[in-house]
Amino acid sequence: MKISKLSNLNFTFLFIIFFIIYFQSFSQDQKQKSDFWKHVRYGGGIGLSFGDGFFSGTLAPSAIYDFNDQFSLGLGLNGTYNSSKNSYNSTIFGGSIISLFNPIDEIQLSGEFELLNVNRKFDNNLFKDDNYWYPALFLGAGYRVNNIAIGIRYDVLYDRDKSIYADPWAPFFRVYF
Repeated sequence: MKISKLSNLNFTFLFIIFFIIYFQSFSQDQKQKSDFWKHVRYGGGIGLSFGDGFFSGTLAPSAIYDFNDQFSLGLGLNGTYNSSKNSYNSTIFGGSIISLFNPIDEIQLSGEFELLNVNRKFDNNLFKDDNYWYPALFLGAGYRVNNIAIGIRYDVLYDRDKSIYADPWAPFFRVYF
């Protein structure tokens, strides 16, 4: 089982390195470099939640490259901190690769592979502290207007015991500038 997780991690890092090298080759020519950055858009998410003894904060920037009007591919980062007074705290760091396909202007289909390192520490002896990698593969569909999309996505690799998400179904709201 550990070999499979290590292989997934190695594949992800190799893909990211290939992606960076591939686009870096465009920057050798000044004309191509300027064309490259014209097709890059930035976005991401910010999350903040708090209540009686609970706090959660997330910062998740991302960037995509528009190959044409229909297809985009990009990378994202994710950092989350959770704390529940007298219960636990957790830190979650990782990255993702996202692909967006717009068969028509109003419809956006997406696929996103996310790999997160989850580190949970409990304040009592009822649960054992955890530190593990969790992969998620989201397939989604949404309605799009210009640079804004709203829809729903589903994690096909969902594991209710390890996932940081309460449910495999999750709504999304994307904005890329």
